[in-house]
Amino acid sequence: MSKGLDHETLNENVKNVQYAVRGELYLRASELQKEGKKIIFTNVGNPHALGQKPLSFPRQVVALCQAPFLLDDPNVGLVFPADAIARAKHYLSLTSGGLGAYSDSRGLPGIRKEVAEFIERRDGYPSDPELIFLTDGASKGVMQMLNTMIRGEKDGILVPVPQYPLYSAAIALCGGSLVPYYLEESANWGLDVNNLRQSVAQARSNGITVKAMVIINPGNPTGQCLSIEDLQELLRFCSREKLVLLADEVYQQNVYQDERPFISSRKVLMDMGTPISKDVQLVSFHTVSKGYWGECGQRGGYFEMTNIPAESVDEIYKVASISLSPNVPGQIFLGLMVNPPKPGDISYQKFVQESKTILESLRKRAHIMTNGFNSCRNVVCNFTEGAMYSFPQIRLPPKAIEVAKMAGKVPDVYYCLKLLEATGISTVPGSGFGQKEGVFHLRTTILPAEEDMPAIMDSFKKFNDAFMEQYEDQRGYSRM
Repeated sequence: MSKGLDHETLNENVKNVQYAVRGELYLRASELQKEGKKIIFTNVGNPHALGQKPLSFPRQVVALCQAPFLLDDPNVGLVFPADAIARAKHYLSLTSGGLGAYSDSRGLPGIRKEVAEFIERRDGYPSDPELIFLTDGASKGVMQMLNTMIRGEKDGILVPVPQYPLYSAAIALCGGSLVPYYLEESANWGLDVNNLRQSVAQARSNGITVKAMVIINPGNPTGQCLSIEDLQELLRFCSREKLVLLADEVYQQNVYQDERPFISSRKVLMDMGTPISKDVQLVSFHTVSKGYWGECGQRGGYFEMTNIPAESVDEIYKVASISLSPNVPGQIFLGLMVNPPKPGDISYQKFVQESKTILESLRKRAHIMTNGFNSCRNVVCNFTEGAMYSFPQIRLPPKAIEVAKMAGKVPDVYYCLKLLEATGISTVPGSGFGQKEGVFHLRTTILPAEEDMPAIMDSFKKFNDAFMEQYEDQRGYSRM
């Protein structure tokens, strides 16, 4: 008789989950690393792991909160700036026993108030702290919302393809159906509302109730920034089709061009006025893991709800209560992100300088990487306008596709494995994010150190051009 944790008795939803960012490529890279090979992990947006330095001010504040006895040391002012000391005392006063005590299941009320004030400054419209839940990173918030909405396999969620695999994995885990809508690579990964309509109509004809639509802005893995016009069209679409808009806006600080700055879905919705501003149900997500903070390991995030009925908010609170409390250090990092040092504060100049240095370097790296890919044979790449990734299309020769299939591999997985073995560069195949039939990509972060980037791109180019040389039919297969 089988036992409860034998593989054949496990929840089928768990077995259906795929998560390419830490999939076959990552596992092979980890093996090679154990064998002593130098691996450049560009498979996941993990800034500090690739050398980004933490910002000083938030680390000083959290250090004092973690070790409050330092505040009683007469020499504390010699080591920590006065504004960091004051802020640590402020955050400790919001807790019911320091960082080791549970908070409210929605997060500390004082920090939710700081988040609401940040949202009001950003968007120009008041925000209600009671409709803001703090979470262990944005991913936990996304999973909480999907779990609340999905009743079974007949409930569908519209997800952009290529997509961040959190969505496909979480939808599978909740037992729902992913309804894909394809972004247009030739239009800089733009949206096509006709394609959206077709996706919804097809899902409904299969008996699926489409409940929500996900947008990732700036895009992951595709790196595009949505314009106001795009967002207005999406909001009108959600209003017509009675869809909840799940706005993944975790990369809002990561913008590398000036034509399309980040604008929140909430601001665009409010600017559109009634009736639509009172009609569309919207949940927006943000985190301390991205931007120039890059504090992935701290697990601080939030979601804010707009136009969600009070009874539903109560149910979401009930489910949040099962986990008792989001981690308190992560909440404090979030408070510091939404309420950073201000002009006149002792730490202000240093904070601005550190932030600016990181963002300017990311902007340069976005250009180095995109230009590098576009200089390679059979590789084309849209410019990374925002987020932390490049998503080049690899135009694989028919012979390479055939050899990959004979080896039992998806063609872009085969290419990425060969790249890893030859160069130590660990990427994620485009098939892990979804892509159109017969089209192949890879995703890489733009996070390796700026000084290492030219050598990494040279190494990629050398591998790629040799790979294409090996597999191209010299009688005429060439770059399209």
